[in-house]
Amino acid sequence: MLELQEYVKQLKTIEEGLKEIGDSLDLANLEEQAEKYNKEINKEDFWNDQEKAQSVLKKLNGMKNKIQRHQEFLERLENAQALTEMLEEETDEELARELIQTVREMNKDLDSYNLEVMLSGEYDGNSAVLSLHPGAGGTESQDWASMLLRMYTRWAEKNNYKVKILDLQPGDEAGIKSATLAIEGANAYGYLKSEKGVHRLVRISPFDSSGRRHTSFASVDIAPEIDDDVEIDINADDLRIDTYRSSGAGGQHVNTTDSAIRITHIPTGVVVQCQNERSQHKNKDMAMKMLYGKLLELRLLENKEKIDDIQGEYGQIAWGNQIRSYVFHPYNMVKDHRTNAEVGNIQSVMDGDIDLFINEYLKSLSKGGEAVGK
Repeated sequence: MLELQEYVKQLKTIEEGLKEIGDSLDLANLEEQAEKYNKEINKEDFWNDQEKAQSVLKKLNGMKNKIQRHQEFLERLENAQALTEMLEEETDEELARELIQTVREMNKDLDSYNLEVMLSGEYDGNSAVLSLHPGAGGTESQDWASMLLRMYTRWAEKNNYKVKILDLQPGDEAGIKSATLAIEGANAYGYLKSEKGVHRLVRISPFDSSGRRHTSFASVDIAPEIDDDVEIDINADDLRIDTYRSSGAGGQHVNTTDSAIRITHIPTGVVVQCQNERSQHKNKDMAMKMLYGKLLELRLLENKEKIDDIQGEYGQIAWGNQIRSYVFHPYNMVKDHRTNAEVGNIQSVMDGDIDLFINEYLKSLSKGGEAVGK
């Protein structure tokens, strides 16, 4: 019974945590805004502007999801509280086991829910565009970049995100020279912004016949996918648009037409490229969305000295700038240098289990900032 009493106390803590989350969401205001959007949707001319209508629906669905998510937690809490009242009237081992299991699950789910609510940035709820670039070192670092590509793809799949390869430049012998992915779904950018930076690998190189240990680097860049209605002024004269032949698989059409697009924003040096679509027009539209995202991020930083952080190419993908180290030899460990979070099961991490690092990073932001990678 002592164990049961402890879980009853935890239920009280869960109730307090839910109240804090509800206050931070400002549910009353959220419901009021949702009602306004509902009225707008019911207007006869709502669908006259398709783009605006889709934007309104997206916002409304986001609000509804937040309201429903919180309501589901409140219902689970009420059910658990009903169990405690029944146990106060009569001792029942089966009900006690059910309450203990319920509280355990709610504790775990509340942690995840709290992290979701931490994604309060204006674009945290958006899909993300993730870019990978190997550092110096040729085949070794290009192979490392491809390992990271697999890791993020696995993470996205496990979390039910849709992954679309926008641009992929294969390495000369193995790995990749660069890759750009669209990771589509709610909160993708909010979670993946934790991954931006230089990632370091230490291992016995499979490309070294002498079996020596090598250190390799690759950079990860994250930008939010931006809707067309976001106000970012881009002067056409500031753009250099190049077309080139798609290098990846895709059939005869892709390989015989210059459908791939590379756009350079001359004032900032930001470079984006897309070759996923067969149509040059579609590739250009996607590349412009990517450019909007990167320029928006630059505007939010409001620090022009940090422009290198969001450029298409990285100048210092090397020792001393890493945010995370992945050590395969002489021991197994993945360590994030900003939060000191570490995992011994490196294969699990490479299979996409990076939630610990994402969560610890978000918690560090909620406490007022992050440490600088060392």
